[in-house]
Parts: sequence; structure tokens; C-alpha cells
Amino acid sequence: MPRPKSIAFTRIRAEVLRLVALIPAGKFTTYGSLAVHMNVAARHVAFVLSSLTEEEAAELPWHRVVGAEGRISPNMPPAVARKQRSRLRAEGLKFNARGFIKEPDAHFHAAGPRRSISWSQTPG
Repeated sequence: MPRPKSIAFTRIRAEVLRLVALIPAGKFTTYGSLAVHMNVAARHVAFVLSSLTEEEAAELPWHRVVGAEGRISPNMPPAVARKQRSRLRAEGLKFNARGFIKEPDAHFHAAGPRRSISWSQTPG
């Protein structure tokens, strides 16, 4: 991965990776759910996940993070979308004809209260 642009990006990236690692098999969350929890934009979460190294992508359950309303992001490259759908199906999730995950109870919400973090400040 290229050198981070800021301390804030480094901290946001680390938190995204931490939260995604917590999502159990058979569950999913959305970019927006993680973003609300972290007090950032959903695009920040999506950017972090789209720029994983091969090693990170092999270890992290990135496939458990989907777009709004429990749908695989239509902006994702088709090959990656197929891989994501395949992995989610292997974990027992089902999709309707329009590509939405059928099991709303499988939506995993990050544990703990919404974060109130100023990402650009150094930890105190």
C-alpha cells in the first residue's frame, strides 16, 4: 500500500480493519453502518476495503461488508462482486432476484457506542 496521506487516514484505516475483523461468519454489515459507527463517510470505509493488500484481503472478511440496503455494491468490479457473493453464499446468506441479502437479521452492527473521534488529532 502507498504511504498514507495523513495520520487521520492511518487511524481510520486501522479502525475499519479492526471492525471488519469482528464481523462473524454468516453475518454482514454495510459500509454505511461502519461509517456511522466511526463517524466518517461510507466512502472512507469503501476506499479502505478497496485498497487492501493481497495479504489483508486473504485474512480479512471484507466480503461481509456490502452496500446500502444489504446489497453487493454495483460499483464493484464484476469479478470481485462474484467472489463476494460466492463467499457470502458459502456462509449461508441468500440473495433475492435483485441482489439484496434476504436475511435482515444477519445484519451485524458494530459493538459499542457510536464513536466520537476526531481522527486528525493524536491520541491523548
